[in-house]
Amino acid sequence: MKKKKLTKTNAMRILEEQYIKYELYHYLWKEDHLDAKTAAIAAGVSKENMYKTLVAVGDKTDILIACLPSNHEINLKALAKVSHNKKVTMLPMKDLEKVTGYIRGGCSPVGMIKQYPTFIAEDAEHLLEVVVSAGKRGVQMGLKPNELQTMTKGIFANFSSV
Repeated sequence: MKKKKLTKTNAMRILEEQYIKYELYHYLWKEDHLDAKTAAIAAGVSKENMYKTLVAVGDKTDILIACLPSNHEINLKALAKVSHNKKVTMLPMKDLEKVTGYIRGGCSPVGMIKQYPTFIAEDAEHLLEVVVSAGKRGVQMGLKPNELQTMTKGIFANFSSV
């Protein structure tokens, strides 16, 4: 039986163009279980290393990206402060694909339609690997935190809590 070839996503191609090594994690997904905690379990990755990508809107800076551990919650007030906004709200889900080029459950911080201000939870700085969406449901990619920071022009900051 032939093994199905994985189509590379935009995020994978961008990392390869920059000679950044990454490891792929595959898992079976279900429409009603697209959250990062479920993906971590299904992919065999620790919840501390699996990072979810959330898209928010600042009252001054417009779109911003937050990458935080799957077992953490976003603190919008803290994100507003680190992003120099007075108020931050979550982007309505219906606008996700139009804004990022990605769908729910497959939103990667790498390779969005535009480069948005990106904030990475400071916990990532001390990890050997962070695992983020590869831009497709059922596929995650692990890379070094500093390389994620470089590729997203991200800022490590404190804006999440357990």
